[in-house]
Amino acid sequence: MANSASLLDVVANIGVVELGEKDLAIYLADRRSTGKPFFRNGIPSLVAVPAGCRSSKCISRFNDELTVDKVTNWFATSVLALPQINYYSRESLVKVFFFSTSGERAAPFIRQTAKDYWAFASFAFILWREEEASYWWGAFGVESAPAIVFLKDPGVKPVVHHGSVNNSIFLKMMENNKQQELSQLRSVTSMELGCDPHGYSRAGYDTVIWYCAIVVGRPSLELNKMRETMCRVQETLSKHSQLDAASENQSLAPAVDAFKRRRLTFAWLDGEKQKDYCQFYLGQAGSDHTCGQRRSVTDIPRLFVIRYLRNSSAVDLRTEEKTKWKSSLFQDLINDSDLAGQFVAGYKGEHDVSQITAWLANIISDGDSRELPFFTLRTPKLVPDDTEPIWSITAQNIPLKNLQQSILGGLSVYREDPRLGPFLLLGALISFGTIWLRRSQQVQPSEPNQPSSNHPSESNQPSQPSSKDERKQNPRERFRSRSNKKPPPSMTDFEPSDAYQLPLSDSD
Repeated sequence: MANSASLLDVVANIGVVELGEKDLAIYLADRRSTGKPFFRNGIPSLVAVPAGCRSSKCISRFNDELTVDKVTNWFATSVLALPQINYYSRESLVKVFFFSTSGERAAPFIRQTAKDYWAFASFAFILWREEEASYWWGAFGVESAPAIVFLKDPGVKPVVHHGSVNNSIFLKMMENNKQQELSQLRSVTSMELGCDPHGYSRAGYDTVIWYCAIVVGRPSLELNKMRETMCRVQETLSKHSQLDAASENQSLAPAVDAFKRRRLTFAWLDGEKQKDYCQFYLGQAGSDHTCGQRRSVTDIPRLFVIRYLRNSSAVDLRTEEKTKWKSSLFQDLINDSDLAGQFVAGYKGEHDVSQITAWLANIISDGDSRELPFFTLRTPKLVPDDTEPIWSITAQNIPLKNLQQSILGGLSVYREDPRLGPFLLLGALISFGTIWLRRSQQVQPSEPNQPSSNHPSESNQPSQPSSKDERKQNPRERFRSRSNKKPPPSMTDFEPSDAYQLPLSDSD
């Protein structure tokens, strides 16, 4: 229990109740059907009082074996509704790895961090085996477990931490390593990166011109290689920006200055998920092997640069003209239209760091010196990420499981109640009595209608069936029996007693 307390200390207040504290022990105990308190699994017993709980009905009780793994998993999953972090083999690689030797589940503070940082990173546990030690040493540089590995970008050296961590150390590590070296352009990061047509720039609102270099492609080995190349380009510009101005390569000065002043941003885009956004900038002809679903084995990542131009006077004039119309359609056009002009330049050279760096310098030099016309378009919106990860949605179903367990646990309590036998016997007697009463009742057949004395022709009609089997005859047979019946008599079917034959005249 001491080990469990150390893991739960960060997310819960932990205390011990002695049996000598009679009133508190009775309040925390479970109740039998007779109202008497008892502890289902004996002593020691573990209970959890959720935040805001004001009565004993909302107290959660642990009914399993008292081990560190089961106690922490129960508290994190059932009480705190935190996600589970699964174990993965070496074939399934994610961003943050936790190497474990015992196979225990994630501590609550790790799950809480995974829930808070799910938009930046994915998490997984790996069971450390000695026969796989050489693989993990060659892949990430992990010598032993426990260890934590932050895997950022392809070609970037992983960040490895050996040993156990507490909550504060792990939060600091996550904050320092949550961003990739080459950030991914998504709906939640477009404004932060400055790759946004609504006029947001990393250099500030006073910046008129800024650039965004984007690598786009389907997730593949080719895209990983291109991302690695762009990371080397960033490192090259970063090293040049730290040197003195006299020692800088003058041919790279425009790109170095733009990168240093945060007017140049690098990012990569998932062309498979962001199909419309990808095709908008590359065009239909250049997006066959880059954007949308994979239709062939060929994947071609592409690099392009967007030049953003802010023109406040033109935007204010256009907005003033559109606000004259009160229609909601024009208001939507104002909100959806871009506030910055865009020009796009595509790279068609080799994937070489020096060539890409020189090309970026020429693009930025030309874009800063030339006066290009200002016009805006309606750029497709980036496909938003899921509002909640799938494990968070799964965790919301845990209260239903807890309700089922509480119902089963309540039935086990009533099973020991001595009054259960007489109640079941009484219910069985009432059930059998009801069945006997229904079967003993005789079915009264309906009496056939008596024919009228004025209609002797109906005396030959068949009588109405008197049994239930005869009444349930085939519909086709009922139709035939109706067709054999004589039609009802009319007023012309009877001959009056004083009737006679009218004689015919000679002329007739």
